[in-house]
Amino acid sequence: MARVSQAHLDARRRQILDGAALCFARNGFHATSMQDVLKEADLSAGAVYRYFSGKEELIGAIVGEVLEVLRETYEGAAVETPPPLPDMLIPRALRQLMEVRPGLLESGEWVFPRLMVQVWTEVLRNRELADLVQTGYDRVRAAWARVVESYKSAGLISADADADALARVMIALAQGYAAQLAVIGDLPPGTLEAGLRALMSMRDPRPAV
Repeated sequence: MARVSQAHLDARRRQILDGAALCFARNGFHATSMQDVLKEADLSAGAVYRYFSGKEELIGAIVGEVLEVLRETYEGAAVETPPPLPDMLIPRALRQLMEVRPGLLESGEWVFPRLMVQVWTEVLRNRELADLVQTGYDRVRAAWARVVESYKSAGLISADADADALARVMIALAQGYAAQLAVIGDLPPGTLEAGLRALMSMRDPRPAV
């Protein structure tokens, strides 16, 4: 029997994950059956179950991959000189997700924002998925905090800025933007960058105490 290459195995796994992600984004986790995933991926049950035991494992793999891409993006930014500011970094992170998951297109629309909303809904009732998201979130938050420390070292932000608080807010901002895309649809090009630059330009008018 011919040996199957690792590249083939990886491509098949990606085919399954992309098919599942499209189904989950389109119909939600509970309304999607494994039969729907098989049809979307155009694979047999045996081919899919070789990699994943069911929907729970599929959604866990999808979420874990997304969080890892974000962590790697922010870890990389933390060692750049100078570190990219939020108006560059957050759009970069979203672009990285698009590059890693190019299969998440349906009728030309990137479905990741809708998938994200579905995942957050499922987290409210699925303890195992909630734990996975919490672990991934903590790693992404720690990576963002290192970016903030790089800002401090470069003199781009106050030395007493709360790195963890800023990390949480930056993550929330990206999540909120993705939620807008999911609910409202396409926003004008450059909206995220322009909004971040405007926010960064604000100055506190109150006298220093």
